Amino acid sequence: MNKTLAAAVTLGLTVLAASAGLPHATARTAAAPAAPAHPWHEAADHMGSGLTARLPARTVHHSATAAVPDTTTTLKGLDVSAFQENVDWPSVAAKGASFAYVKATEGTDYTSSQFSQQYNGSAAAGLIRGAYHFALPNTSGGSAQADYFIAHGGGWSDDGKTLPGALDIEYNPYGATCYGLSQSAMVSWITAFSTEYHTKTGRYPIVYSTRDWWSTCTGNSATPGQHDPLWIANYGGSPTPLPAGWTTYTIWQNADSGTFPGDQDVFNGTTADLKTFAHGTYTPPPPPPGSGWPVVSQGATGHSTTTIQYLLNAHGYTLAVDGDFGPATRSAVLAFQSGKGLTADGIVGPDTWQALIVTVQSGDTGPAVKAAQAELAAHGSTLAVDGDFGPATRSAVLAFQAGKGLTADGIVGPDTWQALVS
Repeated sequence: MNKTLAAAVTLGLTVLAASAGLPHATARTAAAPAAPAHPWHEAADHMGSGLTARLPARTVHHSATAAVPDTTTTLKGLDVSAFQENVDWPSVAAKGASFAYVKATEGTDYTSSQFSQQYNGSAAAGLIRGAYHFALPNTSGGSAQADYFIAHGGGWSDDGKTLPGALDIEYNPYGATCYGLSQSAMVSWITAFSTEYHTKTGRYPIVYSTRDWWSTCTGNSATPGQHDPLWIANYGGSPTPLPAGWTTYTIWQNADSGTFPGDQDVFNGTTADLKTFAHGTYTPPPPPPGSGWPVVSQGATGHSTTTIQYLLNAHGYTLAVDGDFGPATRSAVLAFQSGKGLTADGIVGPDTWQALIVTVQSGDTGPAVKAAQAELAAHGSTLAVDGDFGPATRSAVLAFQAGKGLTADGIVGPDTWQALVS
């Protein structure tokens, strides 16, 4: 069905459903803008398009690429869609790409016009490649979309150069974030897609998503993680935190631009591991050690959350400092991240910590001093958390710095903050 006719039909269904008091989850126009000339933009829908749309304008993701360890076991790759058009695959291979994922389908009525060139071209250049499906859970069932994906390039064969198909399940590009589905209905949809794909190909698909979307739209379900590999998207400098059900990840999408066309990805393993994954079951190693900054998100409790709340207050917020990372704290983190040009995901990772910390020293007062005092107390000091950086606080800082092998200057700067919160 062409898009003009589809738009007219679904608009009519929406009107009829509204007049009859019936749901209209299958009508795409229910989630689209009111009256655009061309509401469909499948070529622009790609892995991470929803995440990229949530980034502040002109954000440059310096830390996302810098956070990837420069080792021989770090395999770099990319994912592309029709938006990238005719990719120069020999150049991509020459720049060090080992693998690629190519968008094949969306919903049950779109196939990428660039799929053959990108899928076959990447293989011809020596990359191990796979196909991905952009899910539209409000237009048809998970099983139907898996069948459509398989029939239009998304299958798998044990030839050593084909990766299992990927399910791109993320922010709705046409409207409501969760496509109008309840959390339980979304989990059922994902399970239906995964089960059908496994039945037809013998492999479970790798699931691509962000922790924020997964928590919001599935209730942080652990069900798919029982058998589906994880492709995590996080532009904040670390692949963690992971959604429930997964203790590790197979692929990390760490930036929306960089060395290669499209999005930038890292495979969690060696070249031999990548080949193993292409052939069948692969168990990735645990996430690599972080930068020393903890990753803290909604649901966390304890002294790290207390410190975050004090530091947010030092930046002008008025949070209750209760050590409970609830909705109010997350909202403040989101606002802070947006104001600083960071990825606004509500998660306090390395980049957000480094923007939050405030250097404090003798004579200073206020919430940032309380944050330092609370951390010193968590490390065994008997300081009063009163927000006054006096002689007792300076002595406690000096003792902590000496014990950690830091420069003992009595000033709580970046290195001392990192040691305090890690």
